[in-house]
Amino acid sequence: MKAIHFIGTLTIMAICLPGVAQDGKISFKSTEVAKGIYMLEGVGGFAGGNLGLSVGADGVILIDDGLPPFSDAIKTAVAEITKQPIDYVINTHVHGDHIGGNEALAKDGSTIVAHDNIRKRLLEDGIPMPNGKVDAPKGALPVITFSEQVTFHLNDNTARVIHVMHAHTDGDAIIHFPDVDVIHTGDVMFNQLFPFIDLDSGGSVDGYIKAQEKVMSLAGDKTKIIPGHGPLASKSDMAASIAMLKDGKAKIAALVAKGMSADEVVAANPLASYEKMSWQFITTERMVRTFYRDIKK
Repeated sequence: MKAIHFIGTLTIMAICLPGVAQDGKISFKSTEVAKGIYMLEGVGGFAGGNLGLSVGADGVILIDDGLPPFSDAIKTAVAEITKQPIDYVINTHVHGDHIGGNEALAKDGSTIVAHDNIRKRLLEDGIPMPNGKVDAPKGALPVITFSEQVTFHLNDNTARVIHVMHAHTDGDAIIHFPDVDVIHTGDVMFNQLFPFIDLDSGGSVDGYIKAQEKVMSLAGDKTKIIPGHGPLASKSDMAASIAMLKDGKAKIAALVAKGMSADEVVAANPLASYEKMSWQFITTERMVRTFYRDIKK
C-alpha cells in the first residue's frame, strides 16, 4: 500500500484536542439541533469527530462514526434517541476518526455511503488509525459511492450530500438539510480552531476556502452548522474562519514572494493575531507551515 502521512495524527489529536479529558469512559452527548436532527459529541476523551444523526419514521441516518473502539458507545447514544437500527452511515471523508466505526456498523446492517475517492483511498492506502495504517476490511468499504452529489429523501427531510473538491481531503462531503436549516460540514470546519488541511490526502487551502464558501452560500443567519470538530457553529463562525484563511494566505504569500524560507516565515509570525485559534495539534506554527507548503506547491 502507498505511504500516507496521516499516521500519528489521530494519536496526537487524542492526546491534545482541547476541552476533553483523557481518563474517563467515552460516551456521547446528544443535542437536538432541529426536529429529528442531532449532533453527537464525544465526552470523556477523544472519540473522533462530531457525528450527525437524522431520526424519523422512515429510518435512521448517521453521519460519520468515530474511532473503532467507541462503536458500542455510539450505538448506545443512538439507542437513547431511537430504538430503530442505523440504516445508513454517511462518511464525510477518509480519516479514521470519522470512519473507524464503518465495519462494526456494517455488520449490524448499516449501508455505508461515501464519495468515490474515499472508497478508492481505502482500497489503495487502507485506513489511517492511531497506531498506523491498517488494511480496510471489506465491511468498512462504502457500498454506495457518488461523484458529485447524492440526495436522501427520508423522515420528511431532504439530505443533500455534496462533494467539495480538494478541501480537507480529496473526498470531502458536506450534508445539507434544507428543510430544517442544518448543515454538517465534516472536517471542512474546525470551529474556532485552526483547521487541519491534509495536503497529503488531496486537500488544499484554496479548496478548503471554496468548500467553506459553499457552506456559506447554503447557510442563513439561523442555520445550525455541525462542524467536524469544535462546538456547534453559526454562519458568522464560518465567516470568521474564511476571513482568517484568506488573510493568512495573503500574508504568507507576500512573504513567500520575498523569497523567505519556511523557517523565516514562521519566525515572522504572520498569524500572530489569530493565536487564539491555535491548539496543540494545529499550532500557529503548523498553520503557517501548511500555508507555506500549499503556496509553494
